[in-house]
Amino acid sequence: QVQLVESGGGLVQAGGSLRLSCAASGRFFGIGAMAWYRQARGKQRDLVASITSGGAANIADSVKGRFTISRDNSDNTMYLQMNSLEPEDTAVYSCFAQIRTSELSDTSNYWGQGTQVTVSS
Repeated sequence: QVQLVESGGGLVQAGGSLRLSCAASGRFFGIGAMAWYRQARGKQRDLVASITSGGAANIADSVKGRFTISRDNSDNTMYLQMNSLEPEDTAVYSCFAQIRTSELSDTSNYWGQGTQVTVSS
């Protein structure tokens, strides 16, 4: 069974940094695009950043210059480096991946369980 497991969330003061990780486990053939989403309380879920299997990244304007997305294909892990955090960044951060479970199958969408990031002012 394929799983995405996030880690690295927590409580940090404004101006601080956190690094989130998302590791894929289980049996699968390959991972395509991956992404980080976040959802603040009472708000819709928003795309924070995405990255293709080849490493091409896209960052939301709201975090551009502060957040960096990367991945290690050899370790099936994606990262989100978050610097200069602001209280407005407080949210549950979830990872997403398009995963092919066999050579002949199409990709399916998988989500992690989410990790809380809280930035205090």
